[in-house]
Amino acid sequence: MYISYNPMRKYRSASAAAFVVLVCALVGGFFGRSALSAQDQVPDQYRVFAAALNAIESTYVGETPSDRLVYSAITGMLQTLDPHSSFYDPRSYAQMRERQEGRYYGLGISINVTLDGDVTVANVFEDSTAHEAGMRRGDVIARIEGLETKGWTIEQAVGRLRGPKGTSVPISLRRGGYDTLIDLQVRRDEVHIRTVPAAVMLDATTGIIWFKGDFGETSDEEIGAALKDLTQKGMKRLIFDLRDNPGGSLPAAIAVANRFLPRGDLIVYTRGRTQNSDQDYRATETSDYLTMPMVTLVNRRSASASEIVSGALQDHDRSLIVGETTFGKALVQSVYRVAQNAGASITTARYYTPSGRLIQRPWDGSFDEYMTYTLRDQDANKTHKPEDLKLTDGGRKVYSGGGVDPDYRLDGPIDGFNPTRMGRAIASREMFDAYSQRFSRRGDLRIAPSTSATVRDLPANFDVTDAMLAEFKEIVQKSPVPFDEASWQKDLEFIKAEIRKEIDTDLFGAAVAYQNLSKVDPQVQYALTLFPEAQKLLELEKTSRPSTARARR
Repeated sequence: MYISYNPMRKYRSASAAAFVVLVCALVGGFFGRSALSAQDQVPDQYRVFAAALNAIESTYVGETPSDRLVYSAITGMLQTLDPHSSFYDPRSYAQMRERQEGRYYGLGISINVTLDGDVTVANVFEDSTAHEAGMRRGDVIARIEGLETKGWTIEQAVGRLRGPKGTSVPISLRRGGYDTLIDLQVRRDEVHIRTVPAAVMLDATTGIIWFKGDFGETSDEEIGAALKDLTQKGMKRLIFDLRDNPGGSLPAAIAVANRFLPRGDLIVYTRGRTQNSDQDYRATETSDYLTMPMVTLVNRRSASASEIVSGALQDHDRSLIVGETTFGKALVQSVYRVAQNAGASITTARYYTPSGRLIQRPWDGSFDEYMTYTLRDQDANKTHKPEDLKLTDGGRKVYSGGGVDPDYRLDGPIDGFNPTRMGRAIASREMFDAYSQRFSRRGDLRIAPSTSATVRDLPANFDVTDAMLAEFKEIVQKSPVPFDEASWQKDLEFIKAEIRKEIDTDLFGAAVAYQNLSKVDPQVQYALTLFPEAQKLLELEKTSRPSTARARR
């Protein structure tokens, strides 16, 4: 949940983050093994560190790579600062850049390694070559290029799966319901990581955009395309879904907010210690969507860049904010590239919403309470300090001190539902995902159908039947999740919705999954009732712009 801070005002630049190459004796010496010979030229603290590194390398009983020691030391150092300053080793640094750029070359899957050592498909991106070949979540990649993958690391698997564009890689999949391995040749191609998985019409005049991925270099373009498509289909009012959005780059957040705000409006401002960290960011483009009533959905996992957007929309009375209080992350990180493609993400500024709100939540010394915030229920009646009071352009009260509070609250941390402890445990163990693997899409010929009775084909308009619920209930009862009949009954609508969503996602795509989910999503249904209030926001008399004056202090 970081913001990559770019001090340049022209936020539509090619790079979504400010990458600065740090050249100093500390980093260059450690990676080049020249620090000890230059000890008389560096400050005392560097000498202490270099001496400790030398002592470990010379005397420690085991073999420990120098880069691992340095990476761990930098990680520990950054963890003393705040919850969001962090270190990227080469693998995590490359992954971060992929999320920011929104593209890479490969098959279009994400993978993990289970406790049993199986390389497993965690996600398949739509329109990728892996999707075209018929790969699915839960598939175990048993072989790559004829080599058994049992016990491989993620890095080993990724190294074999990626390669030049247009080449193919032979893989063998193990899938539930199949007695033998499934052999595939999958072509490598450019993979686009969508930040907008779906945008559909809910009725004749209401459009909804689900914005779930990191704010990155393609986000503004994706939002623009979705708005244009929905408008052509008759959209007169919009639900903008930022729930579960973890944030991303500051330039992308500004560009997305500009889609809904008039030119000249302040979107966010930053204040820090470094040169150029004090910046006011305003809408610089003319928007075509200023008069459309709008409801923005947020929850406890909406953070960082998504809070910049929702905070700006709220402060300018442009959109109703509905759902839960957001995460409360208002720290801006600059990503500095160090040697060997590693990076340090260091907090260099704080950001403020147009009304002057600092929405950063306080943290405890160990960060435990801070980082487990999303697991705890929210206090709908929390009190605010008088000094935290700010005003929107239309004079509505909003507050600093810990996230963006919704204008209308409806708790719903999982797809708009607020399940019991048992229901949350089922979701966290990914049991809905696993259950979806028992089904296949009727008429899907990408991979030869299984002859096993345990795999059943479903049409696009399927219903979650009583038999399916009974089967899933038996699975839960046999799992480590403590089963409670009263909780099961209370969560029944949530359970049906999640089973349907995960099967839809696997078999019919994200657009179908989200459209069907929206019919029962409590927060979406609540939002649909609030458009009269959203229209009133547009009619508020905004005689002053207090946010502008505050930003220039």
